[in-house]
Amino acid sequence: MDKAGGGKRIFAVFIVAVLVAAGIFWFMKEKKAGLPNRIVLYGNVDIRQVALAFQDTGRILRLTVDEGDRVRTGQLVAEMDPARYRAAVKQLEGEVAGQDAYLKELLSGSRPQEIEKARAEVRGWEARLKNAELSYRRAKELSKTRYVSRQKLDDAKAALDAAGAGLAAAKQVLSLAVEGPRKEDIARARADLEAKQAALSLARERLKDTRLYAPANGIIQDRILEPGSMASPQTPVFTLALTNPLWVRVYLPERELGRVREGMRAFVTTDSYPGKKYEGWIGFISSVAEFTPKPVETPELRTKLVYRCRVFVRDPAGELRQGMPVTVTIPLNPKNGPGAKSTSSSTR
Repeated sequence: MDKAGGGKRIFAVFIVAVLVAAGIFWFMKEKKAGLPNRIVLYGNVDIRQVALAFQDTGRILRLTVDEGDRVRTGQLVAEMDPARYRAAVKQLEGEVAGQDAYLKELLSGSRPQEIEKARAEVRGWEARLKNAELSYRRAKELSKTRYVSRQKLDDAKAALDAAGAGLAAAKQVLSLAVEGPRKEDIARARADLEAKQAALSLARERLKDTRLYAPANGIIQDRILEPGSMASPQTPVFTLALTNPLWVRVYLPERELGRVREGMRAFVTTDSYPGKKYEGWIGFISSVAEFTPKPVETPELRTKLVYRCRVFVRDPAGELRQGMPVTVTIPLNPKNGPGAKSTSSSTR
């Protein structure tokens, strides 16, 4: 019996030793394998901001939104006094109309009445020339008998020359009327019209720019100027916090880098709404390592290298605020591979 009892005790000790060894092996294997099946990171909500400013200078006429208001893409948020810009548009509209009429006049050429008038002028000068020739001949004959003074003969010759010059000028006017304007004049008039039309388009755009619109959906964070203030491109009127996309900035430890890929699902939680999870996905992982920033809370030593990571978040109720500290949990299960991102990623 003693031998049998001793054998049982030895066998029991052997079994215990085997179980202890198996436990130690399993523990070491799990420790070496990478511990838990999730990664927990800490960061802050990061919202992009847009400074809304007019493209030109002027006095603010009215503001349609205030701090905290939600705005939609294309919504009117401010208006500048448009009086000067409307006057500029009207002035240029008149100049364009005048230049267009002048170009059409050149393209149409001379009117029949103008050509006929030029021909009548030629006929008139031809008659004057003929009469001047007769007067000169008569004075020349009479000068031989000294019945006409030398002065009258000179006057007749001058009248004859003047009539000839007048006829030549009238013929040139008739030729120009028949031929019409030069191609160079038409080209210059057309170029002037195009320049005035471009100036008019610019003036109309500047008139449109007196109305300031929201470029995207968001929340008015700061109202910097008030009605009556002078606006300029260098002075924003509002600061707009964009609500889409919304993301969280976290830092991934170097040892976890190989377990996380863009597109993986993630869940965001915050102390402000206990028990509520916000769906998200990994949208960006930096390719450059850096030291952990001081404001970031992490259980790891701050001297270790980390990789900046951006986690996109769905927040339809608008509960997350800029700078809010949050916790990001990334499940490491087979279903959460690089291609298994949340359906919300289609909203990017």
